[in-house]
Amino acid sequence: MRNIAFLLCTWFGLGKLPKTPGTWGSAGALPFAWLMQVYGGPWLLAAAVMLLALLSLWAIREFLSHWPGEDPGEIVIDEVAGQWLTLVFVPADPLLYLIGFIAFRFFDITKIWPASWADRNLHGAPGVLIDDLFAGLYGMAVMLTLVHFWW
Repeated sequence: MRNIAFLLCTWFGLGKLPKTPGTWGSAGALPFAWLMQVYGGPWLLAAAVMLLALLSLWAIREFLSHWPGEDPGEIVIDEVAGQWLTLVFVPADPLLYLIGFIAFRFFDITKIWPASWADRNLHGAPGVLIDDLFAGLYGMAVMLTLVHFWW
C-alpha cells in the first residue's frame, strides 16, 4: 500500500522532478482532465475531483506516515485535484486549458485567504490538500467568468 500511496502522491513520479514539483503535478493533471472532459463532460471531471480528493486523503496520510515533512514538495496529488477543479466547467480547448493552468498555479502559489489560513492551520493530509482545493475553486471562478463573458 505504501508504494501505491507514493505513486499517487507523486502523480506517477512527476513530484520527484526537479525545481517545481507543483507545476509538474499540475501539468500532469491536464491530459487526464482533457480526456475526462472530452469523453464524459464536466460531470465526469467533477466526480473525478471528488473521488481524487477522498483518495488523496488516504494516500497523503500514508505518505506522511513513512516520509518526513509537514507538506513535502514531492506530494503533488493535491495539485492534480486543484487543477482538475479549476477545469471542471471549461471545454476541452488548448488555450482555455493553458489559461486554467496559469490561473491555478497563480492561486496555488499566492494562497489567497482562506487558502493561506488552511495552509497555516490545518495539519496532516487535510492541511496538504485543502489549500489546493481553495486554489482550484478560485481558478474555477476565473474560468467560469472567462468562458461566460469572453468565450
